[in-house]
Amino acid sequence: MFPARLMTALTFALSLAVPLGAARADVADFYRGKSINLVVGYGPGGGYDLIARLLARHLGAHVPGKPSIVVQNMPGAASLRATNYLATNAPKDGTVIAAFDRNMPLIAFLGGSANVQFDPLKLTWLGTLSDSSEDAFILWVRKRPDVTSIEDLRRPGGPTLTVGVTGVGATDNDVAVLLKEILGLRIKIVPGYQDSNAVGMALENGEVDGQFIGYVAAKVAKPAWVDPKGKMQILMQFARKTRHPDLPDAPMASELAPDAAARQLIDMAELPYVVARPYAAPPGLPPDRAEALQAAFAATMRDPEFLAEAKRLKMDLTPLDARTSLAAVQSLANTPAELRNKLRDILYGAPKP
Repeated sequence: MFPARLMTALTFALSLAVPLGAARADVADFYRGKSINLVVGYGPGGGYDLIARLLARHLGAHVPGKPSIVVQNMPGAASLRATNYLATNAPKDGTVIAAFDRNMPLIAFLGGSANVQFDPLKLTWLGTLSDSSEDAFILWVRKRPDVTSIEDLRRPGGPTLTVGVTGVGATDNDVAVLLKEILGLRIKIVPGYQDSNAVGMALENGEVDGQFIGYVAAKVAKPAWVDPKGKMQILMQFARKTRHPDLPDAPMASELAPDAAARQLIDMAELPYVVARPYAAPPGLPPDRAEALQAAFAATMRDPEFLAEAKRLKMDLTPLDARTSLAAVQSLANTPAELRNKLRDILYGAPKP
């Protein structure tokens, strides 16, 4: 005979298990034979695309019903097009998820673009494939005799480099604009490239002199750049609290800040890197499907086959789950309004009266 208290607890547990099991069966029935579209906010071949395709090869195995995952590139406005689509027009049934630029939450909270149609806190966050602890955002430039360090770009009367970027709101554009302003970098920013891969091609063929891009993504897509005897050099790193172990001679942006106010702005601009490779589904998903997608994302991050393939591709992934990713986005929303306004004015210009 079970003690009465234990019997009561067991009865309660069984009463929960039935609806939970039924909910999982319902989710499996919904997804069985279906596909999930993984929308990538950039074109093929760039860092976001390469990592998304890695995820797509493994995620479906962890979703109840084992749907296939189909990658759909939707470039435009530095992934703002894809993020707006996710929030407004994508089906809210769990058949669409998206990968978008890490800066999308930042531009929404800054209020610098009238084209933003989403609230980052209302998206169904799945997690991030990188918290940037093993990565860095790098200024790569073609080697030339008059530019051997970042100080050459800060020297009055020194050389000026052209830096290719995608567009307003994208990480590469916003970092370039911010650092040009507060560090006094002599760079000319050339916007309008479809994605980081297009900027990289422009850099290689001499159309531009430099590019801001993630270190891990560049190692995968452009391994020749990492060769110290090659044609490229690294001048500085961003989104690091300490210098990357591979890059002990490249200064961090925060080290170059002229004062505490500049460091505050850099610190805020670096916050999105905690969710450097974000994934989300639309707002308003059925709760059981939202939970199933979040659990599948977390399970994929522990999948030995996924981890082995990431290692083969030299992708240093440091994933975070849905709850931790959302908390990081919330911390960005909670930054002081005065600081947000200063950063907005630098990146997008002061609002017109």
